[in-house]
Amino acid sequence: MITERAGSTAIPGLYVIDVESFHDMRGTTRRNYCQDDLAALGLPPFEVTQNNIAFSKAVGTTRGFHAEPWEKYITVVHGEALGAWVDLREGSTFGTTVEVRLTPDKAVYVPRGVANSYQTQTEGMAYSYLINGSWPARDPYPLVYPFDADLGIQWPIPREHAILAAKDADAPPFAATKPVRRQNT
Repeated sequence: MITERAGSTAIPGLYVIDVESFHDMRGTTRRNYCQDDLAALGLPPFEVTQNNIAFSKAVGTTRGFHAEPWEKYITVVHGEALGAWVDLREGSTFGTTVEVRLTPDKAVYVPRGVANSYQTQTEGMAYSYLINGSWPARDPYPLVYPFDADLGIQWPIPREHAILAAKDADAPPFAATKPVRRQNT
């Protein structure tokens, strides 16, 4: 069950949601996503078309910032990560960042035009995201270098010890990013 807390953040439309878990001698049960619960908390309708899971073996694996052309609903299935977002949409919040400690009891709703990134803090971290589009994206989308000092993200693992894909290591700095048009979804 999704609890009665959905906190809006400094980025309009980006929500952090507490997810309740039930534990007994068999293990843990958690209902990560329920459209009715989210609607009752005031989140916009979200039609899931795909579910992706990313497994990261090593601590310090850093992914993103990617602003794909869809909304996301993110949960951590196992482990812990630092999640970070930057608003790339045109307007007064362009460049605003938010950081959240991601554990299995947190979910994050990410609106289109907000770039998503995370860094693993435990081995064997599993990160699940529901999207209302089809991956891979057919058209190019904005990327930002995750260790750009202009963003001020406080990554626990510094760049020299982080693991990045070439796409993320070669991503442009925030200063080169042009705002994307806001869309109503």
